Amino acid sequence: MIDSHTHLASTPGEDADVVARAQDAGVTKLLTVGTNVEDARVALDAAAAFGGTVFAAVGWHPNEAAGFTDADAERLLALALEPGCRAVGETGLDYYRDTAPRTDQVRAFAAQIEIARKVDKPLVIHTRAAEDDTIAILARDAADLTVILHCFSMPDRLDECLAHGWHVSYAGNVTYPKAQALAATAVRAPLDRILVETDAPYLTPQAVRKERNQSAYVVHTARFIAEHRGLAYEELEAAVEANAAALLRW
Repeated sequence: MIDSHTHLASTPGEDADVVARAQDAGVTKLLTVGTNVEDARVALDAAAAFGGTVFAAVGWHPNEAAGFTDADAERLLALALEPGCRAVGETGLDYYRDTAPRTDQVRAFAAQIEIARKVDKPLVIHTRAAEDDTIAILARDAADLTVILHCFSMPDRLDECLAHGWHVSYAGNVTYPKAQALAATAVRAPLDRILVETDAPYLTPQAVRKERNQSAYVVHTARFIAEHRGLAYEELEAAVEANAAALLRW
C-alpha cells in the first residue's frame, strides 16, 4: 500500500520511527507534503533521507497564502524542480478557515498551477467550503494538468470531477459513520482514478480514531474501501499502487 498524502513534519515522533511503522504495516511509499517554502524544504530533506520510500510534494497551502508574492512563487518553483519533488501542492482554496484573503489564495493557486505546468508534475488540490471556485479555476486553467483532489470530500461533485479527468484521493474521513455519501463515491469511482492517503496527523480512520494519525494507518482506509467495493484488499492495493506509480513517477 502507499500513502499519497501525509505531513511527516507534523506527525508526532521521529521521522525514522514513523516511516518504520508504516513499512511494518505494509506501506511501501509515501508522499510528504509541504505547505509553504520552509515546510517544503523539510519535505524534500525527508525525501532525501528516506530515498525510495519517502517522496515530497512542495506547495503553498491556501491557509498560509496571505501576502503571497511573485518572489514566493520563484522560490517554490526552484524547490519543485528538485528530483525529490513528485507533485506541486497542496494548493487550492479554503473559505472555511479563511485565514488568508481570498485574493491571495487565488494568486497562490494560480502560481502553483503554472509551476506544475513548468515542471510537468501533478497538482495536489486542497479545497474546503470553496468547491465552486476551486472546480471553476481548475476547469479553466488546469485542463492540461494531472490533478489529484486530496482528501476528496465533495460527494455531490464526483461525476463532475471525474468528467474533467481528475483523480480522487480518500483520507480517513471516508470511514466515519456520518460520511456515508462520501463512502458511496469510493465505491462508484473508477478503480484507476483512486488513491488513498492519511493526511497525517489529521483525519485518523475510524478503526483507530482515538490515535493521532500516521502513515501506517492508511491501511485501515484502504481496507474500508476494499470491503465496500467488494474487493480483496490485495486487488485494491495493486490498483492504488499502480495509480500512484503512474501519477507520481516513483
